[in-house]
This record gives sequence, structure tokens and C-alpha cells, in this order.
Amino acid sequence: MADFSQQLEELREGIDELDTQLVELLAKRNHITTQVGKLKAEAGMPVYVPAREKALIASRRAQAELLGVSPDLTEDLLRRVMRESYHTQNNQYRCVNESVGNVVVIGGEGALGRVFVSLFERSRYKVSVVEKDDWQSGRAADVLSQAALVVVAVPINVTEKTIAKLTMLPKSCVLADITSIKVKPLEAMLKVHDGPVVGLHPMFGPDAPGMIKQVVVVCEGRESSKYDWLIEQMRIWGATIHASSAHEHDQAMAYIQVMRHFNTFVYGQHLKGEDPNLESLTMFSSPIYRLELAMVGRLFAQSPQLYADIIFNNPDNFALLRRFYERFGLALSLLENGNKNEFIAQFASVGDWFGDYAKKCLADSKQMLLKADDGQLLRDK
Repeated sequence: MADFSQQLEELREGIDELDTQLVELLAKRNHITTQVGKLKAEAGMPVYVPAREKALIASRRAQAELLGVSPDLTEDLLRRVMRESYHTQNNQYRCVNESVGNVVVIGGEGALGRVFVSLFERSRYKVSVVEKDDWQSGRAADVLSQAALVVVAVPINVTEKTIAKLTMLPKSCVLADITSIKVKPLEAMLKVHDGPVVGLHPMFGPDAPGMIKQVVVVCEGRESSKYDWLIEQMRIWGATIHASSAHEHDQAMAYIQVMRHFNTFVYGQHLKGEDPNLESLTMFSSPIYRLELAMVGRLFAQSPQLYADIIFNNPDNFALLRRFYERFGLALSLLENGNKNEFIAQFASVGDWFGDYAKKCLADSKQMLLKADDGQLLRDK
């Protein structure tokens, strides 16, 4: 027994030593990636280069197979390390348009507004912020009358009212908004400003450290050649640009935002009404259900006003929610009537509609769930 304990202790010491070396290697790697970030900033290269990442992953997977190590484990570790590396690299960026004048972010002290202010400042643009009090003092008019780019980053419910005030912009000024709806803000900007106009929707929240690997939807307004530099700047920041019409964007958002948020709202409301013990639910839940519950809880940890604005903004979306309500009722009637065969048939029909995407979701979600289980997500440690 003593011999077993001694051998086990020696092996554990060996593991501890290797883990120590691993941390030291990560520190050395971070030092090098920081230097890489500085060189990329000077050269104007984006932090995230998909082809380079793909080649690196493929090479290390092949090496892992030769050494008898799981390629999936190797890729998982590398992706986590690279994600951290991107953040250590993203201190400074090349300024695409050094001759541009003042960049003004209306609502720059808000959550998402601060992200844009930080990105512009790290690219060495001159940035001014306009907030609510600045309109009354007259400062807003002074700053905006000299702006080269104005980014409207205010809550949805005041976006159009704010845009309507922008009558003092220079003709050459680029006017943009970053609201999660696009038709009405874009129409308002085109109406108030005769110069370049573009609608933007960053598809990420204010908790994102920047634009690396994030999607920004671009809806053309007017004189796109005058704001091409802004689109290129976002690419330098690491964004993937997706061009779309405002109508196409808003139709997609009806499913991605309005329908999902409203469904989550009702689910949370139902849980409140039933009043189960949340801690008990998490203990009885597998990782997939803890993740689903986490997404519900995440919604209610945020601003009620924000989500009310998103859902109530376009009454045209209410018909979509009504159809969802009706289909829920029809599905419930299958249960109440004991029609299991029809339930199975409809289930299979939906699976056919999803096609290969469903299989991809199954495979990808398995990886996500392994990570969630490793971290004992939403369970007491």
C-alpha cells in the first residue's frame, strides 16, 4: 500500500510539473502574440485571419494523430488559446482613414456605444461623445456641425427622434446607426441627411471585447464609396461583414430576435407562475437543459426596456407571434387527443425541413455540452 501511494504521488508530481510548464508556455505564447498584434497594427492587417487559423488547426491535428493524442482535444485547446491570443493582440489597430475629421458617437457612454468609442480610439481617431445633456447645453450642435462620421448608438425607442435632430451635419459627413432594426432608422437618416448614409447592426452584445470573429450587418443607404473606409476599418477590427437590404435584415430579426425573445419571456413568465425551485431544477438538469435555462435567465438579467423596445417596435411582427401561438395550440391538441402517431409524423417532417443542418447542430452541440459539463455550468461547485 505504501509503495502504491509513493508511486501515485510521484506520478502526480510529474503531472504538476508538466502543468506548470504548460502555464509557462502559455505565458511565452501570449508574449509572442502581443508582438504579432503590434506588427499587424503597423501593417494594417486584421487580427483574425481565417486562412491562417484553419491551416494552424489542421497542422496541429495531424501532429496530434502522429503522437497518439486526440485531435479533437488538441483543436479544442488551441481554439481556446487562440481566442485569448486575439484579445491580447487587440490593443491597437491601423487607422484606415487618417485624414478623416472628428468621429462622433451619439450615446457613446452607453454599453455598446463604449465598445465603438474604444475601437475608434485604439485606431487613433479623434472621438467625441454626445449624450442627452449635450443637446440642452448646445454642445451637441457644435460638435455635430464639425463631424466627419456620426454613429447613432442610442436606445431603439429614441433612435428616430435622435436622428431627426441631425440637421446640422456637414454634407460630407457619414451618418450611421447601430440599431438592431434597420428599415425605420435608415429611412430617417436618408430623410434628415443629404450626404453618405449607412445602416449597421453589430451582431453582438456590449459584453463582447471587440469585433473579432463578430458579424456586422451593413445596409447600404447612400454614397457607399464615401463610407467604404468605415467598412474596411471594421474588417481591420476583426469583423465579418454581411451586406443586406434593410427589409431582409428586419425580416430575419423577426425570427432571430422578436420571436425568440418573446418566447423566452413567456417561458420565464410561466416558470414564475409555477414557482419551481431553480436550484433543484439545475441539479436535475443535464448540460443541455442547464444551457437552455441559462439563456432564459440571461434575458431577465438585462434591461426590460430594451427587450420591450425590440418586441414592440414593429407591430408587423405580432402576426408572426400569433401564428406561433396558434401552432403551439395545435401541437398541444395532439397531446390532449392522444395522437402520438401524428406527433411523430410532424416531428419527422420538421426534421426533414432542417435537413443536414440538424445533423450539424447535433454534432456541434455535443462539443458545447462537453464544455458546459466540464465547467459544471450553473451548478454549485
